Amino acid sequence: MLGNQEPNNCAAVAVGSVLDELDADIVCLQETKVTRGAPTEPLAMVEGCNSYFSFSRNRSGYSGVATFCKDSATPVAAEEGLRGLFAPQNGDVGCYGNTDEFTQEELRALDSEGRALLTQRKIRTWEGKERTLTLINVYCSHADPGKAERLVFKMCFYRLLQIRAEALLAAGSHVIILGDLNTAHRPIDHRESVNLECSEEDPGRKWRDGLLGSLGCQSASHVGPFINSYRCFQPKPEGAFTCWSAVTGARHLNYGSRIDYVLGDRTPAIDTFQASFLLPEVMGSDHCPEGAVLSVSSVPAKQCPPLCTRFLPEFAPQHNSQTRVQTGQNKAHVRSTRPRPSQLGSSRGQKNLKSYFQPSPTCPQASPDIELPSPPPMNTLMTPKTSEDEAVAKVVKGQAKASEAKDEKEVRTSGSLCWRGPCTYPSVGKPGPNLGRRFYMCARPRGHPNDPSSRCNFFLWSRPS
Repeated sequence: MLGNQEPNNCAAVAVGSVLDELDADIVCLQETKVTRGAPTEPLAMVEGCNSYFSFSRNRSGYSGVATFCKDSATPVAAEEGLRGLFAPQNGDVGCYGNTDEFTQEELRALDSEGRALLTQRKIRTWEGKERTLTLINVYCSHADPGKAERLVFKMCFYRLLQIRAEALLAAGSHVIILGDLNTAHRPIDHRESVNLECSEEDPGRKWRDGLLGSLGCQSASHVGPFINSYRCFQPKPEGAFTCWSAVTGARHLNYGSRIDYVLGDRTPAIDTFQASFLLPEVMGSDHCPEGAVLSVSSVPAKQCPPLCTRFLPEFAPQHNSQTRVQTGQNKAHVRSTRPRPSQLGSSRGQKNLKSYFQPSPTCPQASPDIELPSPPPMNTLMTPKTSEDEAVAKVVKGQAKASEAKDEKEVRTSGSLCWRGPCTYPSVGKPGPNLGRRFYMCARPRGHPNDPSSRCNFFLWSRPS
């Protein structure tokens, strides 16, 4: 079974317990935000598993993917990146396809953010035939509307991913692409389906159209080489989302989108996929796991490929005394103890992988009676020229101050400004002219506009200091 999860501030359990709970042979994680050299032994090396990480080479605490395999599903090869620029001399997957449309500088940039990790293994079908299966664990880039260069990066990454997948198919390997593709494909996969229908020209969706074949497993119509496994088995359910905004609390009302996928090439999707499912009840992240069950057995390699974390230099010295080599099998059995949870200090934004497997402090619930900070007085009015105008201005100014004081007193007393209930008082975290500026907004979770329990459109800037 394959499991796909994007970690965030998860429950206070160790990585081994999380993998045990998911009960998958292979678990793929995206947006780990783990920096090279940061993983500790309990995080990188789990008893009964072998793990593989791809780190961002440009920024620390950014992007990153990881794949955990049970020892019974040990791959024969593993490689980070889509072009093999960081592949070891042996143990790589190979089959890169024709990438002449990219410069070497572009290829290095696409592979330097830690967004792709390949593991290749032997599988045995129910007929007893041995096949090669390559898993491509990806975390595709988000295209910020204000940054045109990130859309270019995203589309180039999509293109390179397709070239690599098709090259592997041409070489005779079955291929499964899974992870965060950061694009909702169809209107049914997005909470704002009407807006999605109006954006069919979105380049990410057009790419997906070319990559994917028919939604029905048994359908004769077919375009692309891959099948959307979840829609293959469950083509009609609405609200089958995998991602929700944590800032707006949208998960409470299932106001989300489906941007995480398990895509299989047509042959395994029809012949070996038994089921595909979502696990929205698994909390701890703004994403939920998606998985698939294949009717095959894995043929484990006798030795882990060089990319395995147990071969990283920082782990080798301290494991010399803990590694027992079984004579004649050329296989190392690593004994590692489960980590003791340690308290994690709170921080803003999405957490990294280490915090996902550590306990989080109990978050205090906001009280509707929290005293909001007093806004500064109004800016000084322009001085009228006549004495009569000055007198009128003073009266108006006095009335305005009295009204402001009354409003502020009401805010302090009830904590409420919008008709649906209390307000929150967050600040802008996005870089720009309003960075750090505070504002009032409805405290309810985001949902469909017609849902009376969802957030209203109330918004009010706090007066600047």
